[in-house]
Amino acid sequence: MKVFAENRKARNSYEFLEFFDAGVVLTGPETKSTRNGGISIIDAFATIEDEEAVIREMNIEPYKYADLIDYDPKTPRKLLLHKKEIKRLIGLISTKGLTLIATKVFEQNGYIKIQLALAKGKKDIDKRRKITDKRVRKEIRDFK
Repeated sequence: MKVFAENRKARNSYEFLEFFDAGVVLTGPETKSTRNGGISIIDAFATIEDEEAVIREMNIEPYKYADLIDYDPKTPRKLLLHKKEIKRLIGLISTKGLTLIATKVFEQNGYIKIQLALAKGKKDIDKRRKITDKRVRKEIRDFK
């Protein structure tokens, strides 16, 4: 499994509850650009519209050998999920404070897939507490 992009910042800002793998509908030049590392998912999130999952704010750079006219790198792209998963996600996302965040783009069996995390935003105090706990554990480990 080759990983093309990861969203490491999301781990600090969100608490992940559950993970989902989804296929992404891409054009040929977008696929080549993704395989060459021209993808960023820093601000990417998924929404459900008309019982279809859509990824937004995922940036795919234009493929340098394709002559694309009026190409928008941040256009919303359809995600491939089963109907049962989509209906379940509709119920989960309607819960206050939960969202779908893109965490990783990878290749599996020749297909480009995206890992989505059902996430709940962390508060600043939780982030500070985590940093403090990490520092204390390091001091204890160094003391022994």
